[in-house]
Amino acid sequence: MSKEYLEKVQENLESITRKRWFLILFILIGTIIPPIVTKGYDHTQIGMIIQYILRNALIKYCSPVYPVFKIIPIVLIFALILFGNRIRRIFSLYGGITYLLFASLQGIAITEKYGFGVVTGNFILMVFVAILWFWESLVSKNDFTLQKLPLIRYWFVPLAFLAFWYPVDLKTMKPDFNLVYLFTNMAGLAFCTMTPVYLGILTLYYPMVNIVTLRITSLLGIIIGFWNMVVNFGIRPDILWWNGVLHLPLVFISIYALILSFRKITKKEII
Repeated sequence: MSKEYLEKVQENLESITRKRWFLILFILIGTIIPPIVTKGYDHTQIGMIIQYILRNALIKYCSPVYPVFKIIPIVLIFALILFGNRIRRIFSLYGGITYLLFASLQGIAITEKYGFGVVTGNFILMVFVAILWFWESLVSKNDFTLQKLPLIRYWFVPLAFLAFWYPVDLKTMKPDFNLVYLFTNMAGLAFCTMTPVYLGILTLYYPMVNIVTLRITSLLGIIIGFWNMVVNFGIRPDILWWNGVLHLPLVFISIYALILSFRKITKKEII
């Protein structure tokens, strides 16, 4: 594909993803499409079915590879600092791969109660986000050239770090600030804990980033973050309040990134 063709497609994507109808459609896909299960389906219990699938998703069987997906992001972040644009395609490809994994490992469960189950809306939208990260690996809109920035631009760092660390005892869901979790828990394979990291990096280099990837990733972050707030603080705050706190980085950073994605960029900012 020629550079001109890629640029034209990118322009069209930037235009389409700004449209109100697109944003409404995207939100509806993530909120009203029912889950798919192969047995025991009851349309009056859709919320319970979704929660059951999420609690029993395939990710819980992947503990042997948790450390791999904690170490790789750490290495990539340092590589971005050291090598910048020389590894931007690798960074984008890894982003695309992980969003496919988020879709599959967090959106699918195989259980005795419901058989094969899929949280359909989450799955579709995460795959779409993955495609946009793969698209970025083709068009290379992200420019990871280091530049001097005011300290306020780094406000997201402690929040993204907290999400990536995910300091919680999964048996009790209470705070557990064991530093070993930086390298051992499931956060590297989870949408809600890796998205703040990805978006944080993109906002740091804004406006020299792929606006479409930034926009749609952050929009999905807001949708999923919202439902996490409902569950953690509204439905089960007695048990899940700390899990809710650890999802606040997803909400705050996603909102910030989405606002940036719709902001008009001045010529001075891109020089």
